[in-house]
Amino acid sequence: MNELPRLASAIGLIFALVTILIIAYLLSVFAPGLFSPIPTILSAQKPKLWHAPDTSSIPLNPEGNLIRYGRDLIVRTSLYLGPKGTVKSISNGMNCQNCHLEAGTKPFGNNYGAVASLYPRFRARSGERESIERRINDCLMRSLNGEPLDTLSREMKAMVAYMRWLGKDVPHGEYSAGAGLISLPWLPRAADTVAGRKLYMKNCQICHGSSGQGQRLSKDGHFIYPPLWGENSFNTGAGLYRISSFARYIFANMPNGATHEKPTLKAEEAWDIAAYVVSRPRPEKKFPADWPKLELKPVDHPIGPFADKFSADQHKYGPFPPIEEALTATK
Repeated sequence: MNELPRLASAIGLIFALVTILIIAYLLSVFAPGLFSPIPTILSAQKPKLWHAPDTSSIPLNPEGNLIRYGRDLIVRTSLYLGPKGTVKSISNGMNCQNCHLEAGTKPFGNNYGAVASLYPRFRARSGERESIERRINDCLMRSLNGEPLDTLSREMKAMVAYMRWLGKDVPHGEYSAGAGLISLPWLPRAADTVAGRKLYMKNCQICHGSSGQGQRLSKDGHFIYPPLWGENSFNTGAGLYRISSFARYIFANMPNGATHEKPTLKAEEAWDIAAYVVSRPRPEKKFPADWPKLELKPVDHPIGPFADKFSADQHKYGPFPPIEEALTATK
């Protein structure tokens, strides 16, 4: 008689297991992915880095010829627009590619992936809505310490065509992953130019020279490696004159071979090298219309006037958290 309750219990357990298996099967058919592991779900949410389209896909027609010319202008700007340019002599001998690496395609190398999707856009520096053409001319006047191009010139149309082709698959209004520069936290201290000089001599002078003069193909030829200071380098109005921009650029890209995934330098070393480079002499160029709203000026913009009472040196080298905290408190 005692065996009957045990048998009933065993049958009940078997029935329950069969029921669970049937329900699981039905859910796998009608609700696939319900039991997917959490890591899979999270990895699907991670943005995929933007990669440039293959240049072999550029069409073989007049539009494609314009795109290819635009790419060549980015890679060999000096040939066309440098001191001995074949089209015009309006820049310092550097190439756009010196700052926008690999023809503006390298992830976190100041690439052009989001240009077509975001422009025209409002920029706090000018306080106005800017076109792609205006942005290109801004670089020519600042980073290449030169003069603007006619917006109707073939050269301007070609560079715009190339940038639009690069970003043709990025949805309008979206910022492609890996565009611009990598993020770095503020240093808790001021960046150190003395330490930066030692790091520069160890890691950077082999390409850029002990005096920051860069390297040319020949005595009067084009730069293989750009000058980082001196008369042929970017001027004080350039974006890389801001230490945070330069440190972020260095960390993910320098020395040669470094990437955002495998940086060669520590973050604080990148800050110190950036401090040393921006401390060196370079062309001074004033843009009095910049930052019409001072409260929108970045805390590491080194040129006054400022919306606070911190010194120009602290705005240039840091520490920046106290400036940021003071500005936040006034809002």
